[in-house]
Amino acid sequence: MKLKTWVGLLPLLHASSAWSFEPFVIKDIRVEGIQRTEPGTVFSYLPVKVGDTLNDDRATASLHALFSTGFFKDVELRVDQNVLVVVVKERPTVASVEINGVKEFPKTQLSDNLKIVGLAEGRILDKSVLDKAVQELKRQYVARGKYSVDVKATVKELERNRVAVSFDVNEGSVSKIREVNIVGNHVYSEKELRGVIQLTTPGWFTWFSKNDQYSKQKLSADMESLRTYYMNSGYMDFNIDSTQVSISPDKKDIFITLNISEGEKYTISGIKVVGTEAVLTHEEMRKMINVQPGDVLSRDAITDSTRKISERLGEEGYAFANVNAAPEVDKDKHQVAFTFVVDPMQRAYIRRINITGNDKTRDEVIRREFRQMESSWFATSKVKKSKTRLDRTGFFSEVNIDTSQVQGTSDQMDVNLKVTEMSTGSFQIGAGYSSLEKVTLMAGVSQTNVFGTGSTLSTQMNTSKFNQVYSVSYTNPYYTDDGISRGFDVYKRRTDAMMIAISPYTSDTYGAGVRFGLPITDDEMFHVGTSVEQTTIGLTPLSPQRYIDYINLFGETVDNLLGTVGWSRDTRDNAITTTEGTMQRASLEVSVPVSDQHYYKLTYQHQVFYPLNRDYTLMLNGDFGVGAGYGGAPLPFFKYFYAGGVGSVRGYDPMSLGPRDANNLPLGGNKKAVGNIELLFPMPGMEKEKSVRLSVFLDGGEIIGTGGQLPGSTGMRYSTGLAMTWLSPAGPLKLSWGKPLNQQPQDNIQHIQFTMGSMF
Repeated sequence: MKLKTWVGLLPLLHASSAWSFEPFVIKDIRVEGIQRTEPGTVFSYLPVKVGDTLNDDRATASLHALFSTGFFKDVELRVDQNVLVVVVKERPTVASVEINGVKEFPKTQLSDNLKIVGLAEGRILDKSVLDKAVQELKRQYVARGKYSVDVKATVKELERNRVAVSFDVNEGSVSKIREVNIVGNHVYSEKELRGVIQLTTPGWFTWFSKNDQYSKQKLSADMESLRTYYMNSGYMDFNIDSTQVSISPDKKDIFITLNISEGEKYTISGIKVVGTEAVLTHEEMRKMINVQPGDVLSRDAITDSTRKISERLGEEGYAFANVNAAPEVDKDKHQVAFTFVVDPMQRAYIRRINITGNDKTRDEVIRREFRQMESSWFATSKVKKSKTRLDRTGFFSEVNIDTSQVQGTSDQMDVNLKVTEMSTGSFQIGAGYSSLEKVTLMAGVSQTNVFGTGSTLSTQMNTSKFNQVYSVSYTNPYYTDDGISRGFDVYKRRTDAMMIAISPYTSDTYGAGVRFGLPITDDEMFHVGTSVEQTTIGLTPLSPQRYIDYINLFGETVDNLLGTVGWSRDTRDNAITTTEGTMQRASLEVSVPVSDQHYYKLTYQHQVFYPLNRDYTLMLNGDFGVGAGYGGAPLPFFKYFYAGGVGSVRGYDPMSLGPRDANNLPLGGNKKAVGNIELLFPMPGMEKEKSVRLSVFLDGGEIIGTGGQLPGSTGMRYSTGLAMTWLSPAGPLKLSWGKPLNQQPQDNIQHIQFTMGSMF
């Protein structure tokens, strides 16, 4: 038997003619050395088959094809009596991957990244893949500012041609920015320019914001911020000539230098508008332009002007309008004139509204909030209004709407809506702490999107010794197709007001009611409802004489038929993370004449949100109430108003403000006035994160009533402090620290208060 062998070293095969042989016709093909790979896999990659003539070129191509699969680390071709024998040595498979020494990342995150580069259990190990895995681990740490990270890979051979791969990671310390230098500035000081960019040296908040850690993405964003800052101040020739980023030999310190050229300041010499006037006149469009001749050039002002004209044309259905501000630059005089070229193009209508991301919420729940209809003309305001209404539902953490032109048409477009659903069920608890009462608690369960229908179902169960509540409430916001809502309430409440330091009495109330909401406009609703209540009052030895007189007059148990009428208006941009808009509510509760008691209560609340800039929002809130009896009857004392605590005047015990009796217990009153001024802003370093907001507040409130026996208990109370709102994974958390400004000796103080909900 004569045997010829070609060792599977492809470069040698090309380099030497020693491997040449006489061509022969392949009578059969045999594969040797495979353990995991199927013979059919080898045959499928071989460019030759039985009956072909094997020569040098085909042998070279066969070796190349088998090596290219990545399955084998060695390949030999042999000839045995016109039988082609393919001898392979398979690469080992990965039996396990272990990462040691990791603290900065979850190991699962790093393992997922290694899978992307091709290293995972069950896959074939290749040296190039191993090198990529090491570099990927280092890249993850460099992105976190840890440039001194060291990664060593170890491969341990196991039986059955398997290997165990392990990575030993020495994370090292985080590299910090030690210097940020801006060179070439003359108009603005370096300190002022540093305030424009994010990257900075270590400071009070950088431990949280990480802005003292370098990243290429942050540097690019800072360069654009600088460019925008100068361009909005007239320096249209501003340029960043170069950037240098260097790291110290010990890889602990980073130094950044930006070399800039400011150029000269430009002013606007003229404004012209050209284009068809079929939709808008030139005069109408000029009123939408924010700049005038003589103004300093501002890129944002020009961009905002073109946007306003485009949106105004969009209101008329011209979604594809072209509005361009063409500049004419005079570099000698440092002036620029703009010609706004306006082409409305063709009017467009909506072909289809496409909705994605709503795994739980039904399509009709989303579509009923849309004000832009299919088959109607496109209108910018209707698309915006649709987004606002969806944001207000509280069902979605993100609502993104974009439009796209239908291919092959010039007058049709689709509206594409993508939503990210959030947990709408919640288990809510509230707590506060004071030296007098220690810890106080409350709890409740609600679902604001039952089975994806948009309806709200809430239950409250509180079995504490001072406030027992069992209630069920259901609301269908679209009881009818035109937006009339209907709700039902059934409840039982037992309150020991003495235990919660309100007033010395107990009450047991059973009630049930139905209510309706009738839409007036997209933002306004009229509310009407009726309910029946039975209340049983119990007195204590500390109850004041007027409570005793009231029970002697009306009895311990009273039955009331109540009617409610209300009005609300809501123009907030978002029900949870509001930045602008108003919310108004007015309500009248009155007992009808057939009731045992004759009284009414009128309440009014007005909230206003003013966006001061992109990050800061000013919130003003006023909450007022007045109640009285009619037909000679008094307002029931258990229907009095109270104030203090979360949602009222923070820093004071809940429901503790107003007149007090001789035992220093709050009596409540028939008039309430509460005001809040709050400045909302993002957490430093988390400006783009909507889930966390801080605020500073000034609260004030007063309860007015009769019968107070403790001097100094009446009058306005004020407080100030800090608050935080966090939409945490465990649910919404509101935490406040309040300091009373005009505390009186008899006041009960509660500095720290919070409410928290666990969402499901």
